[in-house]
Amino acid sequence: MKKFMVLIAIYLTLAGCTKFQSSSPTDPISSADELNSYIETDKGDDETTPDPQAETEKSQPTEIEKPIVTSASLVAIGDILLHQSVYNDAATDQGTYNFIPMFEKVKPFIESADIAVANQETMIGGKELGLSGYPTFNSPYEIGDALKDTGIDLVTLANNHTIDRGEKGILNALSYWNQIGMLYTGAFESQEDRETMRTITKNGINFSFLSYTYGTNGLTVPQDKPYLVNLIDLPLIKVDVERANQLSDVVVVSMHWGNEYEETPNQNQIDLAHSLSEMGVDIIIGHHPHVLQPIDWIERSDGSRTFVLYSLGNFLSAQEGVERLTGGIGGIEVTKVTYQGKTTINLSDPSFVPTYGYYENWRNFEVIPMFQLTDTYLPNFEAHYIDIQSHMKEFMKELTFIER
Repeated sequence: MKKFMVLIAIYLTLAGCTKFQSSSPTDPISSADELNSYIETDKGDDETTPDPQAETEKSQPTEIEKPIVTSASLVAIGDILLHQSVYNDAATDQGTYNFIPMFEKVKPFIESADIAVANQETMIGGKELGLSGYPTFNSPYEIGDALKDTGIDLVTLANNHTIDRGEKGILNALSYWNQIGMLYTGAFESQEDRETMRTITKNGINFSFLSYTYGTNGLTVPQDKPYLVNLIDLPLIKVDVERANQLSDVVVVSMHWGNEYEETPNQNQIDLAHSLSEMGVDIIIGHHPHVLQPIDWIERSDGSRTFVLYSLGNFLSAQEGVERLTGGIGGIEVTKVTYQGKTTINLSDPSFVPTYGYYENWRNFEVIPMFQLTDTYLPNFEAHYIDIQSHMKEFMKELTFIER
């Protein structure tokens, strides 16, 4: 049998054939001529003439479609709450304000992300309106320059202090954000501005951003200008989210919600988060409690999930107490897979960098990653750091704490 197969190979080489059909011979075949004679007499009734075109097509390798995979990282920080002592500390001899040094130690963790979001709790109406702190804030323009220098790409503006200084405070702020090329959402100068969806595209992944607040500290939003600030209204949010889903791969919603100084999300926050998740919101960024609340996943009925940062606490402020000076940088990795005309979004690798808003005698404000602290900054900081880690991963055991 082996000799027979060898002879077939020799014959094919000599004759230049690529296809043949045969059955095992009963007598040895000792030459190419004999093999040729045998094949000619043993074709059978079902033998067909080879199709040269079919043979050519078959010889061409089939190109296998490969999935297209891209990813982008997103981080978010808590409240930028500029009390009077904070902006006084940033004042220069030239009559301007320089907040950039306050973010020097956290800048690497923010600018390294593909997209970074901050909650600008106080409107930057500028000195012309008269700077002020609590309870009706108005902040220097220059905080915008510092956030941009630190790596922030978008600020959320819907909060209980949005209309502290009225429409003029909002318009001044928006004018400056536009001047420095910083995207904003949650407060707008017109209905047309509100209807312009804020989107950022990174690595082929398109993100849309929305922002809403529970209220405005009793100050009335003009009935004819509801666009000045987005209030939490589920039917309105649903319309916005549906539009955002049509325009983007990932929908990010900032929510100003919850109760101040509560370290766990209340039932209203949880219910709202689930409603947003079912609408198709992928990432929820929470603010207002001024303290940290645990991070969580919400599993959706289709198998996907929503990443929820219930409260990121204060990032920069002059509030008192360790809990109110503790904030952080929450992060998530977004992966987009496109295959056979279908796109899938996956959220993974949740991370957190706890931060501490240090100051001494109402001066020398700076935001410091907690793992970089010493007892000079915060006595017994290590124990506090361990407590924060345990607190933040209460609902999400796989949460990673970045220390680099």
